[in-house]
Amino acid sequence: MSLDNSWFSEACDPCGSAFSLKVVKKLHEETSAFQKIEIYETATFGNFMVIDGFTMVTDRDNFLYHEMMSHPALYTHPKPDNVLVIGGGDCGTLKEVLKHPEVKKAQQVEIDERVTRLAEIYFPDLCSSNNDPRAELHFVDGIKWVQDAAPGSYDVIIVDSTDPVGPAEGLFNEAFYRNCHKALGEHGILVQQSESPLYHAKLIHEMRAAMQKSGFSDVLTYDFPQPIYPSGWWSGTMARKTGQLNTFRENDVKAKPFKTKYYSLAKHRAALEEELPLLQE
Repeated sequence: MSLDNSWFSEACDPCGSAFSLKVVKKLHEETSAFQKIEIYETATFGNFMVIDGFTMVTDRDNFLYHEMMSHPALYTHPKPDNVLVIGGGDCGTLKEVLKHPEVKKAQQVEIDERVTRLAEIYFPDLCSSNNDPRAELHFVDGIKWVQDAAPGSYDVIIVDSTDPVGPAEGLFNEAFYRNCHKALGEHGILVQQSESPLYHAKLIHEMRAAMQKSGFSDVLTYDFPQPIYPSGWWSGTMARKTGQLNTFRENDVKAKPFKTKYYSLAKHRAALEEELPLLQE
């Protein structure tokens, strides 16, 4: 990461590329018990959060990620009453989850409370559903939370994590997926952000293999744009405990009682019609 002449740049050295945003001013900086957190005001992307030098979220484009990390999984499950979000400290995914009236309880388990408290100040729109009576915020280790969860506790588990380094490293392995499998009910669905299909195909292959070894019956990787992340092309990987991922509640998507900016019936159908080219085995 560098900050020169009012530009913030995150370089992906192994990929040979970088992403930059023009910065107006730094709004906040601190080192929590887990990581360094910075908040900037940018010229064109609104407020911008950086963790340990890596781009995390902006006002302008966060809807792409948050919608695609929540709605495909929720509309694939036949009746998603209980939802767990692991990570997601900016609370954008939680906000999208709580747009679904059928959700009775949504628990967010984020290891670093400071991320959420800063999001409440600098990204208030993302945190606008934090006081929903169905929402629970827990600031503990998500890996241990899932390990200790009673069998069949959840319908959907969303792993909204940072890159697989530091506190998030343990969220990308077979042991974690086995615990998710146990914590999910009969029709349970796991979805996890799975990095860039262009730059991280090896990681995606390893994730998919680990999910299958953990007992999930079907795995699907879908893509979406995400300008602030390396390559601008991102993905999510869904795994279903039983059955297949090739059907979803299409009529409910057509009649959804809320608006989305990117997720749509067509986008969901497209995710099922073809796997990403770079992921063909």
